Amino acid sequence: MDDKQSVGIVQTQHFTFAAPPHEMLLECGRKFGPITLAYETYGELSPARENAILVLHALSGDAHAAGYYHAPGRDAGWWDIMIGPGKAFDTSKYFVVCSNVIGGCKGSTGPGSIDPETGCPYALNFPMITVRDMVNTQRVLIDHLGIEQLLAVVGGSMGGMQVLDWAVSFPERVRLAIPIATTSKLSAQAIAFNEVGRQAIQSDPNWRAGSYYGESIPRRGLAIARMIGHITYLSDRSMHRKFGRKLQDKTGYGYDFSTDFQVESYLRYKGDHFVDRFDANSYLYISKAMDYFDLTQPSGTLDEAFAQVKAKFLVISFSSDWLFPSYQSKEIVSACRHAGVEAIYTEIQTDYGHDAFLLESEQLSALISNFLAHGMIG
Repeated sequence: MDDKQSVGIVQTQHFTFAAPPHEMLLECGRKFGPITLAYETYGELSPARENAILVLHALSGDAHAAGYYHAPGRDAGWWDIMIGPGKAFDTSKYFVVCSNVIGGCKGSTGPGSIDPETGCPYALNFPMITVRDMVNTQRVLIDHLGIEQLLAVVGGSMGGMQVLDWAVSFPERVRLAIPIATTSKLSAQAIAFNEVGRQAIQSDPNWRAGSYYGESIPRRGLAIARMIGHITYLSDRSMHRKFGRKLQDKTGYGYDFSTDFQVESYLRYKGDHFVDRFDANSYLYISKAMDYFDLTQPSGTLDEAFAQVKAKFLVISFSSDWLFPSYQSKEIVSACRHAGVEAIYTEIQTDYGHDAFLLESEQLSALISNFLAHGMIG
C-alpha cells in the first residue's frame, strides 16, 4: 500500500443473532429476529482486550468506516481520514469496530431484508426501531467479539446519539465517550426537516406504500429528501464560499426552470448519487428513530439520565452547526458535571457546518488523540 496511514484492504463481516425463539425485544414492544449486523474491524484486539473502540455512524453511514475494498483512492471508508496507523484512531494501538445499524441497508437487517416468514422484503412490516435498539444490537455484537469493556465509543450526529445511549444504558462497559456534533434529544426544527424528507419519499408514486422492491424505486422522492438533509449539514458561509451565485455552465440566466446556479447542480448531484447507495425505507425508519431519541426519558431530566454514567466525556461541537447547535452540546456537558461525570468540552471554530466532523481537522484529531491517550493510562 502506498498510503502508510491506511488500514489497507478491508472486508465486511456479518454476525447473525436473535433467531427464533430467542428474538430481541425492541422498544416498540415487538419481538424481532433473526438480526444480522454488518461490521468491520481495524487493528488488533490486545490480549487484555482493553483497547477496543466502537465507532458509530450517522444517518446515511454504514460499517465501512476505513480502508478500501479494492485499491487505494477508491471506496474509502467514510471516516478514513481519522482511522488508521498514526491517525486519531491509531490502529497500531487500538482495535476499532464499526457496524451498520439495525434498519440500515448496507448489510444489516433492515426493511429491504428478506422476511424469513414470507420470503419477501419486510418493507413496512419491518418494526419501528429506536437509537436504543441500535445500541442494544451493538452490545450483542461486542459480546460476540469477546469485549467486556470498550475503551471508547465515538460518533457524530446520530452516531453521537448512540454514544450517549451507550454511556447511559451500559455504564460499566464504556470508559470514554466522545459524542460529536450531536444532541441529547432532537429539536422541533430537526424533526421538521426529517418529516419533510419523509414526505418527499412517501409522495413519490414509485414508493407504493413501501412495497417497491423489485420495481422502480422512489428515486425522485429519496433524492429530494437527501437534498433537504444535505442543506442542513452545511452552513451559510461554506455555501457562499463554495458557490455564491455562480452559474452552472451558463453566461446568463436561462429564464426557465432548468439549472441556473452551481448550488442547484450540486444538490441535484448529491441527491442522485445518494439514491444509488441508499434505500428509501431505511431513510424513513432511521430518520424516525432519530426523532424518537430523547435521553431525558424516562427519567425526566438529563441530569438524572447521567446519574449512573461512569465514562469520561469529550464533547465536541462546531461553531457553524445550525442543525445541532453548540448549546445542545453544552447541555450535555452541564448534565454530566451536575451528575459528577468528568466532561471536557470544545467548540471547534469552522465554517463547514454540521458535516465538519467528516472533514479533516487537525484540531479534531489532536483532541481525540490526546483524550484517548489519557484514557488508556487513566
